[in-house]
Amino acid sequence: MSLHQNKVFIITGSSRGIGRATAEQLARDGARVVISSRTAEACSAVAESICEQGGDAIARACHIGKDEQLKQLVDDTVAHYGRLDGLVCNAASNPVYGPLQELERQAFDTIMQNNIWSQIKLCRLAAPHIQQHGGGAIVLVSSVAGLSGQKMLGAYAISKAGGMQLARNLALEYGPQGIRVNAVAPGLIRTDFSQALLANEKQVAMLERTLPAGRVGEPEDIAGVIGFLLSPAASYVTGQTLVADGGMTIAQSM
Repeated sequence: MSLHQNKVFIITGSSRGIGRATAEQLARDGARVVISSRTAEACSAVAESICEQGGDAIARACHIGKDEQLKQLVDDTVAHYGRLDGLVCNAASNPVYGPLQELERQAFDTIMQNNIWSQIKLCRLAAPHIQQHGGGAIVLVSSVAGLSGQKMLGAYAISKAGGMQLARNLALEYGPQGIRVNAVAPGLIRTDFSQALLANEKQVAMLERTLPAGRVGEPEDIAGVIGFLLSPAASYVTGQTLVADGGMTIAQSM
């Protein structure tokens, strides 16, 4: 039997990057996956690709900043598959780049709405369904940005540090329901989200020389970590943040 045979997982922000790689990995491991992002066409393309490769996937567009769409996402999943076993909160936003001294309230509210409140709300909606079928697991995708001071990504880093704390809080709340909650903190991963950082080839080459892993990460690297945290292999792991950064944080501290 495959690792996640017949389990049902919602993955937000799964039309590309880490979310897509995670959905594809889970599907290969036997799971039924719900592809979700703001754009219906992008979601459908990923779901169709997974199905063409023998997997089971459906597409449901959802803007994580809108509570009613989060509810619809969970309702549609349960209506289609009859159950829900886990959740990957991967979608996030960062509309600003600059010091906190220049941060506008509206931008801060958007970051906290999308990166923190949406995870609280989606977990709240999903938990009763996950509990109903014997429990399961939730993974919140954070970032190593939340582990250190940031001059230009301050609000984003605050939200990602908050995600790590959220995993601890929810692990305590949902533990009696048989639901584990963990976070993963990726380092620099080759995605559209980090495209601006990767555009400077000299800077990337210098970074790779300092990384113990010797390379920038790929979305598949994080997908494997998320798959582990959702699996029975991690049955005694909850309330933790697993850093997957190729050694970036330890290299910076040397």
